Amino acid sequence: MMAELVARTGRHQQRYEHGYRLIAGCVPFRYRDGNGCGDSSEKTVEVLMINSTSGPGLLFPKGGWENDETVEEAAVREAIEEAGVRGDLMHFLGYYEFRSKTLQDECSPEGLCKAAMFALFVKEELESWPEQSTRKRSWLAVSEALGSCRHAWMRDALECFCKWHEECNGGSRLH
Repeated sequence: MMAELVARTGRHQQRYEHGYRLIAGCVPFRYRDGNGCGDSSEKTVEVLMINSTSGPGLLFPKGGWENDETVEEAAVREAIEEAGVRGDLMHFLGYYEFRSKTLQDECSPEGLCKAAMFALFVKEELESWPEQSTRKRSWLAVSEALGSCRHAWMRDALECFCKWHEECNGGSRLH
């Protein structure tokens, strides 16, 4: 019997550094056969995005990095909680700084955030996950995802994902 997954809530475990709330997240991706004619060399990369609960546009899973976990563990946890996917972290995409009105608190009154983002190769989509009542998953081609990102910093992370993926796959362009 599988234990029920529950999303972490509250900020008592939240990490801060120099007035920035530390965030961990990922760009979940998978390969889909390209032309449907059985040519397995033509694989299309798709990335998974989720709806925002506070407005229009799509997001990559991300959330607070807490004191009792590594940044990698936090990124994997957020992918499970928000998007209901499990997989392998493949590459660190970088740190992205942004300001969030919804994340203002006494430790970061201006809502400054610093997100560590990773590429996550998805191996499993869960049928049920902690935030499924408020989150909808969407698999998108990279070009579509670039136009759907709610935040510029997430677009930057996706561009970094594209560069990394191209370098790993002999220069084949994603968009």
